[in-house]
Amino acid sequence: MDPSGLPDFHGLPDSLTPSGAHDSPSLSALDRRITGCRACPRLVDWREEVARTKRAAFADWTYWGRPVPGFGPPDARLLIIGLAPAAHGGNRTGRMFTGDRSGDVLYEALHDVGLASQPTSTHSGDGLELHGVRITSPVHCAPPANRPTPAERDTCRPWLVQELRLLRPTVRAALVLGAFGWQAALPAFAEAGWTVPRPRPAFAHGAHVTLPAPDGDDLHLFGCFHVSQRNTFTGKLTPAMLREVLRTAAEAAGAPTRK
Repeated sequence: MDPSGLPDFHGLPDSLTPSGAHDSPSLSALDRRITGCRACPRLVDWREEVARTKRAAFADWTYWGRPVPGFGPPDARLLIIGLAPAAHGGNRTGRMFTGDRSGDVLYEALHDVGLASQPTSTHSGDGLELHGVRITSPVHCAPPANRPTPAERDTCRPWLVQELRLLRPTVRAALVLGAFGWQAALPAFAEAGWTVPRPRPAFAHGAHVTLPAPDGDDLHLFGCFHVSQRNTFTGKLTPAMLREVLRTAAEAAGAPTRK
């Protein structure tokens, strides 16, 4: 039995690519389209090779081995944007930041702040729910060495643009983890209808920029060091720092937090 408890999307046509992102009328439909994308040959080869060879500790798992869609409610007020799924995390479990140490840090902080129903995220059937927050990434496939190429980032952008457009009625703040995600997200915000200042704002931990929307609500954009093991093990990003920026972003978004 597959311990991940994941739905079977193998029936999706292989021809689905980001060019079809704009045809999705809802987040659930968009998520399903994302899981069938095969637009980047290098990423397809890598994610599927990892799913076949596995890691010894997860030998009894049936790896997801596909693009990982966003996770969280369709009426989220806060959006968290990472980098890309981890080879033996999201690429194994099929859920953003799930099954790796980076996710352990993120979900514990989300729970501490009141944005998650539990402090752990191990697989898609573990009962975890997010409150007022959705998690996504600018690249939906696990990349070799955790480094997508600029071309892969740009190829994947239509998925993020459409996700942002679908979230526009409710989303009021976005928290971007790391400089790569920041650089990838800014043009996506512009395509989705917000005005990005020029020159483009630089990434920094604790950065806060307001993106006006000519035909809707402004978006509060926050920066945070990525929850990578390099940052958390060295103390560049501490749990207290993460909780502080999460709480600030959630309050700006009007998302519920634990006092």
